[in-house]
Order: sequence, then structure tokens, then C-alpha cells
Amino acid sequence: MIELGLHTDNWRTLSGSFRQAAETAARLGLKHIEFAVIHGQYFIQAMGYEPSVSLQTNPRRLRRYLEQLGLEVSQIDASYPMMGPDGAVFGVQYVQQAIRFAAEIGCPMVDTVDGGVEIEGYSREEIFQITCFNYRQILEWAEDYKIIINVEPHGPYTTDGDFLERLFRHFDSEYLRFNMDTGNTYIAGLDPVEYLKRFRPYLTHAHIKDVSPQLAAAARGEETGIACSEVPVGGGVNADNIRRCLEFLRETSWSGVISIECYGTEENIRRSIEFLRPLVS
Repeated sequence: MIELGLHTDNWRTLSGSFRQAAETAARLGLKHIEFAVIHGQYFIQAMGYEPSVSLQTNPRRLRRYLEQLGLEVSQIDASYPMMGPDGAVFGVQYVQQAIRFAAEIGCPMVDTVDGGVEIEGYSREEIFQITCFNYRQILEWAEDYKIIINVEPHGPYTTDGDFLERLFRHFDSEYLRFNMDTGNTYIAGLDPVEYLKRFRPYLTHAHIKDVSPQLAAAARGEETGIACSEVPVGGGVNADNIRRCLEFLRETSWSGVISIECYGTEENIRRSIEFLRPLVS
């Protein structure tokens, strides 16, 4: 069964809070939520103008709050760039602590990505070797905590299908899996349906976002990822690809959560849900 959720990051550009996002999800009848985490403290988040959660938050209190709203956490977004030397220095420890937090709140998976640009001074082969070193350290924690680590197409390495497939085959681990993103694959100039089909064996979670005509005209093939859609899901040029992706997942009997990613206005979220519910039922 395919179930709907939303990412609290939808409220980031609106200076919304985590509580605002969670209560919107509950009010609109969703059962799943996804959120990003902060390794430390960020004063904007502490003031209530940013929808992420600090890893220093009491996880059991957070879990009780979400349970009172009838929400489960489908995935923690720990998207510090993992490909390259900064991933080794900063990303590994960040994701390790996200794994610990996920286990405490009963969340089954943690999302990871690469950066938005290729890393200067390193060949693709060098980046691949560093990436393997980084994920090896993460997977040791993932296996002990029984938390799946997802890789999301978001940058120049993860939207390179050969690079990504090589990474999955290198580890061949049930704890290293794929988080599809319909918006990122589209803006990168790829066919989202074909990319999904290629990595369907690894799929455990998905981000569903559309792309406005203006953004597609300006950035498709030039960028590799976008934070969220300016338009509701179903209201942009990626709508047909989203329909075809969900049709394929139903045909292949995939079960899991798909997170809505669009600007978090009440109208955008409501219209996205109305577009998606018939496609997943």
C-alpha cells in the first residue's frame, strides 16, 4: 500500500515551525511526517521560524507529541552532502547521530544526499572511493540500530545513474536503499519514470514534487535538485511523470510512504493531497 506523508521542510521558506507543519499534516488527515535534523542548535529554529528538529531534542517527548497527533515519522532527512571530504569530516558523525535519534522515535530510515555541485580538485573515481569510505562508517551504525540509510538523487553524483548503481552494488546491503525524488530527477534533465524503474529494487521511500513551468524553463538540465515545488503537486509540468511513477509503483506492488514536497501553504498542501490520493488508493 502506498501512503501519503509530508516533509516539514515545506515550511522552511515560509519561516514556519515544526509544530505548524505537524499540525497541518494531522488536520488534513495524513498519518506520516518527515523532517530534517540539526546537529546542534540553530537560533532561528529555536525561535520557531524553521521546521527542523535539533538532535539535542528529547526524542521520547517528541515521539509522544507526534503520537498524540496520530503521526508516525516515515523518514529523518539527514541531508548533509555525503560524497567527498566534507562528508567524511562532518557528514558521517551527523548521520550517525541521526540514526540514533531515528531509533529513539521509532523511525525506520534516514535520508542522505550529495551536494549541489561537483567537488573541485577530485576525480569522479576519487569521489566514489571517499563516498564508499563514508557510507561504510554509516552502515556500521545502521546495521546495529536496524535503520535503513536511503540515498536520494539530488546532486551531480546521485543523478548519475551509473555512479549510484555502482554504490548500491558495492555494498549490496539491505540497509542501503533508495529515496526517489520526482522533482530532482526531472530538473536534472532525467526521465523520472525511467530513473525510478532503474532503482525500483532499492526503493523504500519517495519525495513527490512537481516543477513549475517557469522553473523548468530556467533550470532544467542546469541544476540537479530543488528544495520543494513552488506549485502544488499536480499543478506543474511534472504532473504526468508523477502519475506514471505512481502507476508503476502500484503495478509492481510497492508499499511505502511518499512525502509531499511543495511550499507549505494550506492551499498547496490541500491541492497536492487531492491530486495524489486517487493515484495511491
